[in-house]
Amino acid sequence: MTAPDLSSSLDVAPHITWLTEAGSTNAELVSRATDPTMPDFSVLVTDAQTSGRGRRDRVWTTPPGASLATSVLLRPAVPADRLGWIPLMAGLAMTRSVQMLLAGAGMRAADASLKWPNDVLVRGLKVSGILSELIPGDELAVVIGAGLNTSMTRDQLPVDTATSLAIECRRTYSVDTVLSLYLKQLRELYEAFVASRGDARACGLVSQVSAACETLGQAVKVQLPDGDLVGVARGLDADGRLLVQPEGESVLRSISAGDVTHLRPLPNG
Repeated sequence: MTAPDLSSSLDVAPHITWLTEAGSTNAELVSRATDPTMPDFSVLVTDAQTSGRGRRDRVWTTPPGASLATSVLLRPAVPADRLGWIPLMAGLAMTRSVQMLLAGAGMRAADASLKWPNDVLVRGLKVSGILSELIPGDELAVVIGAGLNTSMTRDQLPVDTATSLAIECRRTYSVDTVLSLYLKQLRELYEAFVASRGDARACGLVSQVSAACETLGQAVKVQLPDGDLVGVARGLDADGRLLVQPEGESVLRSISAGDVTHLRPLPNG
């Protein structure tokens, strides 16, 4: 298969590798990123991922050409304890990209939102997922992967809680259109984050993620190793963790990771 025209994307990220097929773009880029000469914001992308992975090593596969899988190498000069914001940053970048595509197609941009910590939804249906992985080694480096359902039909959707750009926007887009939009949003957020030395509040990331995050204010169920937590998502802490007020309690619980389900509003919630 001939590589697509990526001219607009290359204006944003000069180091882009197109793969006609990949098992997992994250796994491939993690392997390559052990080379310290690979520059910050290097990108690897394909529209035929055969064994992509989600959170908790869930398998994620789609028909060739029906989705876009992209991984970006970040070498942020920030304290290591600030890295929890990176997947949220990528989720915000993808949310904004989907909102722009919806608006350009005459649809409601507000229908796209971020679900903590790593999903992008349109009308409550998943259109994209984010997965970040730390690169082993002395230098701080992260690979941030994003999978986006682009031209999938309803019959091709893996679950009934998913959707695609083609379904929501009623049109299809070139790889370059979608990729360049996402990379531009991500680069702007990333550069501001690094310039502030990872201070998510100072660079505006806390307020921007909070505004885009549909989870906040929702009644939620969080699946945790010690059992399910049911309560109301009240906000994000300084490290990007979800603050949940358990049902019947007043003290907030900080959640760093867990599968979140949005529930119907709790009584008086």
